[in-house]
Amino acid sequence: MGRRSNPFFAMMQRMRFIRRWPLMRNTLAENLQEHSLQVAVTAHALAVLRRTRFPVGPDGAPRVLPDPDRCAAMALYHDAPEILVGDLPTPIKYFNPEISRAYKDVEGVATRKLLAMLPDDLRPSFAPLLDPDRSDPAVAEAAALVKAADRLCAYTKCLEEGAAGNTEFRTAAKAIEATVRAIGMPEVDCFLEEFVPAFRLSLDELE
Repeated sequence: MGRRSNPFFAMMQRMRFIRRWPLMRNTLAENLQEHSLQVAVTAHALAVLRRTRFPVGPDGAPRVLPDPDRCAAMALYHDAPEILVGDLPTPIKYFNPEISRAYKDVEGVATRKLLAMLPDDLRPSFAPLLDPDRSDPAVAEAAALVKAADRLCAYTKCLEEGAAGNTEFRTAAKAIEATVRAIGMPEVDCFLEEFVPAFRLSLDELE
């Protein structure tokens, strides 16, 4: 008899059905699958920038240098639990610490459910992507880059909406830019200054 049909990757494909920014009027709707790819590209870039331009901290000590490919893979799965729990609007998700903790607990249950869908022999390869062990300094730094990339992608989404004439994201753009600048990573500041301005441009201007 053949192997049992496994649902894990079919579930991953359903990322495209999860709409982001559900309370906002969007010029172009964004789904979770699109967002995950954007975060993966950006997290990979941040890891490359760290290795290439910022391998040493301001104190002269070497910095932890996460593998760019691992950062990209972690980013692809960073919002996977939302396949099962949806994208809770930010005003609710962070309304108070109790709600935030409860939502994290629900995401943890969803993560374990997704991992349980994998065959036993594959689960150890995917668990570090869906549920990274942040007690490992290299993993913690990779996760921090993914989180920074997530914020950057939220900011560029706001800029793209503004460039399309949609004022709905104007306040969000200012608030998210402040959080990005407060991250305090030189590779994030570099990406913000060197690459983000182009997100305001039209196709003709990009060329």
